Amino acid sequence: MAVNAVPGFDLQPSAQQVPVSTNYITDFNFLNQYLPDTYEKEFERYGNRTIASFLRMVGAEMPSNSDLIKWAEQGRLHVKYQDCTSGSAAGAGTRSAVWTIPNNLTNFNPALAGSNTNVLRVGQTVMISDKSAGSSLFNKGIVTVAPNSGGMGVNQVTIAYYEATGQAMGAAVACDIWIYGSEFNKGTNGMVGSNESDDLIFDNKPIIIKDKYSVSGSDMAQIGWIEITGEDGVNGYLWYLKSEHDTRLRFEDYLETSMLEAVPAGAGSGAGDFLQGTGAGGSAANLNGSDGVFYVVENRGNVYGGGNPQNLSQFDSIIQRLDKQGSIEENVIFVNREFSFDIDDMLAAQNSYGAGGSSYGLFDNDKDMALNLGFTGFRRGYDFYKSDWKYLNDPTMRGDLVGGSINGLLVPAGSTTVYDQILGKNAKRPFLHVRYRASETEDRRYKTWITGSAGGARTSDLDAMEVNFLSERAVCTLGANNFFLFKD
Repeated sequence: MAVNAVPGFDLQPSAQQVPVSTNYITDFNFLNQYLPDTYEKEFERYGNRTIASFLRMVGAEMPSNSDLIKWAEQGRLHVKYQDCTSGSAAGAGTRSAVWTIPNNLTNFNPALAGSNTNVLRVGQTVMISDKSAGSSLFNKGIVTVAPNSGGMGVNQVTIAYYEATGQAMGAAVACDIWIYGSEFNKGTNGMVGSNESDDLIFDNKPIIIKDKYSVSGSDMAQIGWIEITGEDGVNGYLWYLKSEHDTRLRFEDYLETSMLEAVPAGAGSGAGDFLQGTGAGGSAANLNGSDGVFYVVENRGNVYGGGNPQNLSQFDSIIQRLDKQGSIEENVIFVNREFSFDIDDMLAAQNSYGAGGSSYGLFDNDKDMALNLGFTGFRRGYDFYKSDWKYLNDPTMRGDLVGGSINGLLVPAGSTTVYDQILGKNAKRPFLHVRYRASETEDRRYKTWITGSAGGARTSDLDAMEVNFLSERAVCTLGANNFFLFKD
């Protein structure tokens, strides 16, 4: 038997700084000789990492107790029919003509789309305008035979012209027809028939959002402290709950980004419902999805594509579209950095002294004043306010996209009146607001609870502490026709 060489004897330190064989370290290691200087405080290399703020700024949150949220929005007060055609030829011999009205009212009255609904009545006066490029032809006339009467089909109407020259447009030319009044002879009966208001019914379904943080009981027994500051107003020292804090911040961001990015699941899709009898789909997920802000605006709102508006003439096209919608006086444009610079440059170009790029922003700049090269808002027809949107700049979210890139979102300010199907009455709501599931016994706006057998929890035999997060919510985008989405 012999003494093993490993492990060997320890080196003996010398009482004085004298190099002797007993205190000579042959295999030098930095950590064996010195303890490193450490910083207690965590360095915030990315600043405030959270991106949630948009819905808190422009919307509100309110409870709902149903799986389906429905509301009604006003339709157009007036109706315009597009792509109407007449089989009659132009000329003085055509004193009246039969006009056919197709089912394509989506641009001006979505409630009537595809319904074969024709509200023209005998005695109403109309204007007919040729929509051909460069044409200035038009007629004014009066309805003499209403749709679905006197031999007319459900989408046909007879119009007599006021002009002695007869029909101005040729046969089969696509025209617009709109009502501007009525005219009756003395001693005649009143208007035959009446029109009902056209309400647009929209709905959305809440989705359930979850997250969880887990730490084992063993890891909880070794305490390591770290100081955190800043994000979400949280300051102080944490140990294993540092990661729980990050999970909570991440979940709160998801509460907002889910409302922005959510899309409905298509029937037969991988995430959606299984189509019985078709063999399509077959997904085990069986989810509904939800209508997020971007999805709604892209389908029911306005989209500016092909880059950002960079001059007033391009921005005027946006204003002209808003004129055709709700004409909301004040609007906020939430933009990424590129779009923000484009707006600044567009406004700076209006300054006659700005050729050198040094006099816009604060127009009384002097050598001792910080030069302001940015704008926070402007007025041109409407008031527009500009706000940077961190979500569109963050490279871990939308800030580094190529396909599907979004540069900004124009949101009307204020609130609108809608008929709430659940409340059964008119209610004023912000254009954007979140509905979360809640009742007298269950509030699912933001739930958090602890399970396991560690950290004070006594709910299961799992040797860990699990922090659970849950919310069930949907976003309601009211008056989507007043929103603008800016895409590349």
